[in-house]
Amino acid sequence: MRRVSAVAVLTLTILGLPAQAVTQEERVRPVTGGGISAPGWQGAVDARDAGQGRTIKDTRLAKEGDALHATTGPAANYWNPANTAQGDYTVKATFTEPKYMNLNDHPHPYGVFIGGNDLGTDHQSLLYCAAYGNGTFIVRGFGAAPFAMNGRHGESNAAVHRAAAPGQPVTQDIALSVKGDKVACVMNGTVVATYARADLVAPGKLKSTDGIYGIRFAHNTEGLVTGLTVTRP
Repeated sequence: MRRVSAVAVLTLTILGLPAQAVTQEERVRPVTGGGISAPGWQGAVDARDAGQGRTIKDTRLAKEGDALHATTGPAANYWNPANTAQGDYTVKATFTEPKYMNLNDHPHPYGVFIGGNDLGTDHQSLLYCAAYGNGTFIVRGFGAAPFAMNGRHGESNAAVHRAAAPGQPVTQDIALSVKGDKVACVMNGTVVATYARADLVAPGKLKSTDGIYGIRFAHNTEGLVTGLTVTRP
């Protein structure tokens, strides 16, 4: 369990910042009997985790009926190289956390990514939109270095569903849409953030919004993914 000193909490209260800003990072717990068994799928853990000796085998991705069942371990991106999107398009999927926070002591996010290029290498780039079961969402990416589009801790939005309590289920419909010079993050049918493509396809960020699309799970998180699809105008 993470602990925060009273002094730290008081300092953050004065600054108007959330207490989680100074909590220690939760320890990564590798998944026993991990690996990818979903046909055609690949994956990679984040560079920080890889630097600590973690691999995609410390996570699990399996096909269960119409769903992909992901369990992490280290944070990971998963993709099927056949899943690509170019030009204007929308990538969407439904994510269900069967037991909110069952593998962690605070909310962790999951969502879709687009613009995947050179995935699994030191030169990869991608953009992801992800939800927490506490009503918060983040938009982040990987380029020359990780980058955040809506702050380190994301932001709350009424469109993001909240779990009733730890151990209870919560479901999110998550999408990333590229149209003209804009890219939008959509939660449960509501646009929660829009960015200029030029602010994303830029030095140190994305190579392109064209590329492979897939799913992302933060560390120590479990969820089911259904309906991963791309639609075009």
